[in-house]
Amino acid sequence: MTLTDRLLSENADVLDAMLNHRFVRAVGNDVLSPSEFDAYLVYEGAFVETAISIFAHMLTRAETMEDKRRIITILDALANEQIAYFEAVFLERGITPADYPLPGSVIAFDSGMAEVARNGTFADIACAMFAAEWMYMTWSRNVDQDRLQDAHLATWVRLHTDPGFVDQAHWLRRKVDEAGDDPDIDIDRISAIFRRVLELEITFHDAPLAGASVQS
Repeated sequence: MTLTDRLLSENADVLDAMLNHRFVRAVGNDVLSPSEFDAYLVYEGAFVETAISIFAHMLTRAETMEDKRRIITILDALANEQIAYFEAVFLERGITPADYPLPGSVIAFDSGMAEVARNGTFADIACAMFAAEWMYMTWSRNVDQDRLQDAHLATWVRLHTDPGFVDQAHWLRRKVDEAGDDPDIDIDRISAIFRRVLELEITFHDAPLAGASVQS
């Protein structure tokens, strides 16, 4: 069993909870309200900026040129594709981010991920981002994108099923599995990081719903 197989198995309960989150079901059933999606866009846009710093920390810990080139490619996509998406969507939807102060759960997610990046190893960072990206790839693949009436939402889901993002998620998985081949790796520590990221993702995705009832 690879390390990522073990992580996914040991933490199946919290992963399933995220994959069946009210937000995910609302997207899949095309009942996420425009106001909820607007709030989510602001919260997620803020995290993408944090993700740039996270991968920058990962870059400083990369030992091979192959990994450095890969991370530079990721940074370029975050800065010049995903951030550009948010800038364009904010403009088109008339969203002013200042009108959406970040809730505590969103701040906790950002700071929790940033802390792993600042203080963790290359493997720790790979594990944290693997947890987040594998989860996003999985639930986005389960969404019937043709059913989504909001073109911006459909585009956002599609970003997480495009070949480039899928390849990135698999690269992170390989990096975690390679770390698992090190006999000195602290498996419990890696598993705790994986689980904590998913727990933070759950409360992060609670925030845009603001207690609204979502039909299953």
